[in-house]
Amino acid sequence: MKLIVVDVQKGITDNRLYNFEDFIKNIKHIIKCARENHIEVIYVQHDDGAGTGFSVGDEEFEIFEDIKPLESEKCYVKTCCSCFSNKELKEYLKDEKDLIFVGLQTNYCIDASIKSAFDLGYNVMVPNYCNSTFDNDYMLAKKTYAYYNELIWPGYFAKCLSMDETIQIMIEYGHGNFRSN
Repeated sequence: MKLIVVDVQKGITDNRLYNFEDFIKNIKHIIKCARENHIEVIYVQHDDGAGTGFSVGDEEFEIFEDIKPLESEKCYVKTCCSCFSNKELKEYLKDEKDLIFVGLQTNYCIDASIKSAFDLGYNVMVPNYCNSTFDNDYMLAKKTYAYYNELIWPGYFAKCLSMDETIQIMIEYGHGNFRSN
């Protein structure tokens, strides 16, 4: 089992996000629980390319301070929406069965990564209120969040779980009692 933290970068992690304070609190809690239960935490950062202000070396590209990785944790860079566009990450995860996704943005990189993981045969889990997005031209952020977490992913691409359910699974995994479906 691995916890994948997607695109929680300084340039897009702020109070414009739906449910911002709970989103940060929940991700911090999930990361802490993963570390306590010997679940590897892997960070992924999106690079929009040189000169965009959101690229390797830019302040906006850096991981949000409240959830920074430990020095021992792996970080991967992607230039497309899905985490699996990074070939090194895809290779690293090839023998894994269970992935938990948290991060940004619900309707872009989280959605693409979840669907790619599903297509690759992973058991995908998404804890409630651990992904977020902004308002867009078609839907408010709250509606966008609900659309993916309550309609699109459950029963098809991922198990959308409460925080308590996710933590229980992580604890079972840490104690060697978790059996992948």
